[in-house]
Amino acid sequence: MKPTSSAVIELRDLQLKTDIGTYGANDTRPDVHLLDLTLGIAVNQVVISQDGMAHVFDYDPLVLEIDRLAADGHYETQERLITRIASACAAYPAIKHMEISLKKSPVRSGNGSLGVRLSLDEIATDALRPDRTRPTV
Repeated sequence: MKPTSSAVIELRDLQLKTDIGTYGANDTRPDVHLLDLTLGIAVNQVVISQDGMAHVFDYDPLVLEIDRLAADGHYETQERLITRIASACAAYPAIKHMEISLKKSPVRSGNGSLGVRLSLDEIATDALRPDRTRPTV
């Protein structure tokens, strides 16, 4: 049965300082890479009885880690950066599920955007958690 209530944290249009792709002399290079992130968390971290950071999910450290990962060096693919961002999110037990979208623009002749979207349910998010035996990302 699907839960009747849910809570998410949404981050939209975060411009990443990153170097993604391999381009020829005549290829269009993107001017911008934008990240959208939706993180499912427990309702009790949004519906709180008193104000205070101790009662909510503190997303600031995660955003700093995403910035660090984006600037960590050259990526050939958007998929690799998304994989690393997903692992960074999964390191937080409060995050139950996630959707990550990374898009670049322009694609051709100054227009268009092209992106990759990843949706992970609770089971897939748990599989990425650092306490699991898996290869390092």
